[in-house]
Amino acid sequence: MKMATTAPAQRTDHRLGFTTLHREEALDRLPVSGALPDWLEGSLVRTGPAGFEIGERPLRHWFDGLAMLHAFSFANGDVSYANRWLRSEAWRDAQSGEMTLSEFATDPCRSIFRRAMTMFSPGVSDNANVNVTRLGERFLSMTETPMPVEFDPRTLETVGPGPVAEKADGLLTTAHPHHDHRRDALINYATRFSRTSTYRVYARRADEATRRVLADVKTCHPAYMHSFGMTERWVVLAEFPLVVDPLRLAFSGRPFIENYRWEPERGTRIRLIPLDGGEPLGPFEADPFFCFHHINAFERDDGNVVVDLCAYEDASVIDALYLDPLRRAQKLPGVRPRRLTVAPEGGAVSSEELADTDFELPRINYRRHNGRPYRHAWGVRADGAWLDTVVKLDVHTGEVAAWSEEGCFPGEPVFVPAPGAGAEDEGVLLSVVLEPDREASSLLVLDAATLTEVARAAVPHHIPHSFHGQYFGAV
Repeated sequence: MKMATTAPAQRTDHRLGFTTLHREEALDRLPVSGALPDWLEGSLVRTGPAGFEIGERPLRHWFDGLAMLHAFSFANGDVSYANRWLRSEAWRDAQSGEMTLSEFATDPCRSIFRRAMTMFSPGVSDNANVNVTRLGERFLSMTETPMPVEFDPRTLETVGPGPVAEKADGLLTTAHPHHDHRRDALINYATRFSRTSTYRVYARRADEATRRVLADVKTCHPAYMHSFGMTERWVVLAEFPLVVDPLRLAFSGRPFIENYRWEPERGTRIRLIPLDGGEPLGPFEADPFFCFHHINAFERDDGNVVVDLCAYEDASVIDALYLDPLRRAQKLPGVRPRRLTVAPEGGAVSSEELADTDFELPRINYRRHNGRPYRHAWGVRADGAWLDTVVKLDVHTGEVAAWSEEGCFPGEPVFVPAPGAGAEDEGVLLSVVLEPDREASSLLVLDAATLTEVARAAVPHHIPHSFHGQYFGAV
């Protein structure tokens, strides 16, 4: 049985997480301090950027990095670890030192004519470095183009292209679909760019060959929406005033995200799309702000819709996530948990902060409370130059609890409920923590209720800062 070992390391800081990880591992057992819960039987699978250059060319943005899968698998109180490059078309091209597909903020060198042709017959990137999900028996790594990549959850081997959006659905989607348990379908939307663009909201069941369109919402200036909300009856689209002229995408000669413009005079527009069919409601207007991640949404007894998000004052956070400022250790913009309450009957939208804390990469007790009233959310915040604190938020009282350790940088805390749990927060949090002192990372296991450390499993190398992952039961 192969065991992980740790090598001597030199002191560094969070910027280690923005350096390329070249090695692939398959370790049967990691050394563990503390004791893993004996009920933990399954795998935490994460995707994220792990390659930050192609040949001699550096990639420009955190979102551009080449995707790598990481899996921590639990059984009998032990945990194994494996990581593999996602062998997408983008990755295969990169092995020759060439970049042929456009990423979020890094483009291949193209003539204006070639850019225009690509706009209308696109070679979109399948560099699925944002999130993972399960559709029936298929496991998919996703990015913001409708080009998921299927992988084997046991070996992390790339299987091939996942179910691709129909051509009419568009070129931009989210890597944050919702699982509608009542209808047993994944819910998502895609943006089709045209003279009059369209947000297409759809449902996909694992046992169906095609998706069911819930609504087509027309727009002249599409907004950049990284995620969306869902209640038991509604899909919630929040159009922030970061918008694009579709012709600019074809002819500007600039990378994808740099074609978007911040236009706060537009405000934020909330649309409600019924999950069971019918006409969308809205738009309902709110003050301008920007958001990557919805926390949760639900309906109150009076019919009003509550939408909780991680809100930035503007979209400058996108510029802050270019690799140059990240490596200069510039302070990240503040991000607060914000609640919008939409009154569909009168069209009014009220807004309030849920707590006096920064809060990003949010997770909830998803299976039990997604789309329903809830009390607890977990996330991370940056007290220093980078994300360094796990946060638990009580959305009823605004009370905040925190975990941090000097010189450690935790990632997204994934909640795993204990079997037969009675309380909403009964279970553990799984977070990948960068430990620069030893130039490596660990899997941190926290008690979700108290944020006390339960166990820690040491990985023999660093894991670059990633975005999202999911916990899957034994497969």
